[in-house]
Amino acid sequence: MLPYSERAKLVDELITTLEPEKEENVSEAWALEVEKRADELSRGVVVPVDWEEVKRKAVRLVHGED
Repeated sequence: MLPYSERAKLVDELITTLEPEKEENVSEAWALEVEKRADELSRGVVVPVDWEEVKRKAVRLVHGED
């Protein structure tokens, strides 16, 4: 049996071959999103949130705490 990482890579490659044109659209969409977010950060429109704070908020949401 292949190790987990090799199986995950294989699955990813197989999925990509099923809908290659869709993959290109997704890659382009992500590139545009990254540009948009970088621009928002540089203009001060959004403020980055520390990863530890994101995790704390996620835990509170999952456990139903306000």
